[in-house]
Amino acid sequence: MKLHLDTPEGRNTVTGYGAGYVAINHRRHETSLVLLPDRIVEAWGMAGFDALSEADFRMLRELAPEMVLLGTGSRQRFPAPALLRPLIEARIGCDVMDLPAACRTYNILMAEGRRVAAALLID
Repeated sequence: MKLHLDTPEGRNTVTGYGAGYVAINHRRHETSLVLLPDRIVEAWGMAGFDALSEADFRMLRELAPEMVLLGTGSRQRFPAPALLRPLIEARIGCDVMDLPAACRTYNILMAEGRRVAAALLID
């Protein structure tokens, strides 16, 4: 699916997604990553959903977002609550959804000027 919206200048925007990829600013990415309005952190969650660890969520906490959107691939899957401890302790919100929903929600929150991080697992 291609998404079209007014792109805030200098901000990372999801411009498309599909089976096995996400496009950011029209550049296709085929590996999992963390997307923030001002940067992309590649090689996050590379081993997939089942291999996520508390260390992965500590890394998200260090990015200092106000909210994390966890896009779990083609279907919504919830991580063990203990994995979210670093975010909870830092009072960072976390919402879990499938990849398409995470991409759409990221664009809306980013366009509102929110400091959102989308942790996107590509499967």
